[in-house]
Amino acid sequence: MHLTGNITDYFAAFAGGVLVSFSPCVYPVMPITAGFIAGVNTRGTKLMGFFISLIYVLGIAVTYSTIAMAAALTGKIFGQFQNSPVVFLVVGNILLFFSLSLFDVIPLPMLGLNVQNKIRPTSMAMVLLLGAASGLIIGPCTAPILGSLLLHIASKQNILYGASLMFVFSYGLGASLILIGTFSGMLSRMPKSGSWLIRVKQFCGFILLLAAEYFFIQAGRLLL
Repeated sequence: MHLTGNITDYFAAFAGGVLVSFSPCVYPVMPITAGFIAGVNTRGTKLMGFFISLIYVLGIAVTYSTIAMAAALTGKIFGQFQNSPVVFLVVGNILLFFSLSLFDVIPLPMLGLNVQNKIRPTSMAMVLLLGAASGLIIGPCTAPILGSLLLHIASKQNILYGASLMFVFSYGLGASLILIGTFSGMLSRMPKSGSWLIRVKQFCGFILLLAAEYFFIQAGRLLL
């Protein structure tokens, strides 16, 4: 079992994670999560804050990598029919659905994101578990990009590639959180939520719209 694709896949996954972290759904709760990490950092040192942040994001990475492995395993079904125009139409419509959700044409349900305020961990293992749970809680926020990555991973049918790609995506998603968790003073200098968050989300929607168009074109070529 070896990696497929190239290094640019990982840069794209990391960049996708960073973009998602600046979406209107995830970005506003970043101060809450940073405050949670600061509360766990009883020593109050930057090194400890960095370590706790890494563990928290590792929990998210474990959740998403597990989902990616499941997608790679079930990708054999995708591979058997990948030359069928029906598959291209299905994938294209899924990407179109995700794109429209980012343009707020189709609303996605959002779950509460303040679980950190209800649970106070007593160990790094608990921080890891809370990070893993957060990966599921913010699922609706990351669904468009996450779902698109899972479609790509399923097409590759490679467990190691899928898990590592999603691991990189998770740390892109948590990069800003790691910086704020380490340097708590950055929290006061974070840009205020505003229309620029909507622009970021719409940019992601545009990228997925182009991807959907690609699959529709491929389906058309097979039908002709």
